[in-house]
Amino acid sequence: MEKLVIEGGRALNGSIVASGAKNSALPLLVAAALAEEESLLENVPHDTDVDVMCAILKALGASVRADGPGRLRVSGAGLTQAQAPYELVRRMRASFYVAGLLLGRLGRAVVALPGGCSIGSRPVDYHIKGFEALGAKVSLEHGFMKAEAPRLTGSKYYVSRASVGATINTMLAAVLAKGTTILENAAREPEVVDVANFLNTMGARIKGAGMDVIRIEGVKKLHGAEHEIIPDRIEAGSYLILGAMTGGEVTVVNAMGEHLRALLSSLEAIGVAVEETTTAVRVKKKEPLAPLNVVTQPYPGFPTDLQAPLAVLLTQADGVSTLRETIFDGRFKYVDELRRMGADVKVERDTAIITGPAKLTGAPVEATDLRGGMALVIAALAAEGRSEVSGLEHIDRGYEHLSAKLQALGAKVERIRV
Repeated sequence: MEKLVIEGGRALNGSIVASGAKNSALPLLVAAALAEEESLLENVPHDTDVDVMCAILKALGASVRADGPGRLRVSGAGLTQAQAPYELVRRMRASFYVAGLLLGRLGRAVVALPGGCSIGSRPVDYHIKGFEALGAKVSLEHGFMKAEAPRLTGSKYYVSRASVGATINTMLAAVLAKGTTILENAAREPEVVDVANFLNTMGARIKGAGMDVIRIEGVKKLHGAEHEIIPDRIEAGSYLILGAMTGGEVTVVNAMGEHLRALLSSLEAIGVAVEETTTAVRVKKKEPLAPLNVVTQPYPGFPTDLQAPLAVLLTQADGVSTLRETIFDGRFKYVDELRRMGADVKVERDTAIITGPAKLTGAPVEATDLRGGMALVIAALAAEGRSEVSGLEHIDRGYEHLSAKLQALGAKVERIRV
């Protein structure tokens, strides 16, 4: 067990570099195993979710090896096992991407229903319906999904709720299917585009990624390729919010403003100065901050993964703000911990009502999920006095070198064993 000890109340200043996108890296690792030839992925973040995915792929027979910092070489030549190990799959939801891999390569997949952050119900029904649309026979038995198809066949599939996971997983399965697959109401997130671009480099035929309709013409075989993962827009956004929250001037290098448009517009609306270049985004807090009403939506709307960090910033707005969560029904578990620090937040069904400005003071708090955990870190950095943030195993899933990056901005933070 470890925790972060943070002495808050300091204006943070300086620049940090955004890591590669975790939500791209995980399906990209899986996509690389679709080919027998070796692929090279660059700008791979070093976080625990990536470690788990690498372990799963190795257990299935794929080869994964490091080739320097942020570089992984992946080959699916030895992929022979159709059942993913439960003890690894249960640790994160993205592990379910291997179902599309196994169906596409081996014609059979046995994958435990996945675990991950406790942020509400996230059924894999949409993934399963995608596999069934491609001709797979799917059953659920004893906590496992079992799917079989000698060879998948292209079809038309309407992706419910524009699910990112279902869009990517169906795409992974469809690239080796016979015929053409059309995904309607497909997710438009940058991570979907990143995966499609890599698959096309490997020899796939995918058109329309980033749009509502994606067309996939199946091919018989993929080959190895090289690909650099896009920057992590959620990590970048978290640090931009952190900069505005602490009253300093923070620059996130390797941040893509076009991927952060909903957040940057929200920051400007409440009074944060935002400056963009082609390679970085800089923020500086101005006084006073104005309240804001936000609704989380699929991309290009405001991202659910930045809802909790933004809530912390809105505790400093002069007036009443609202945050309505439409993606996951368990996203407000961080609120009780935030209240311990002095925030005035109440939750009514799917909406958090935030009254500010609030004086935050240091307190012992516990992260219960990835993004809510980062929100508590942001609150602790701005709060007066000492805070202790536990539950770091959640935060480690998506924030590479967190302590070092915070210290580079001037934060007084220490990670200790307890």
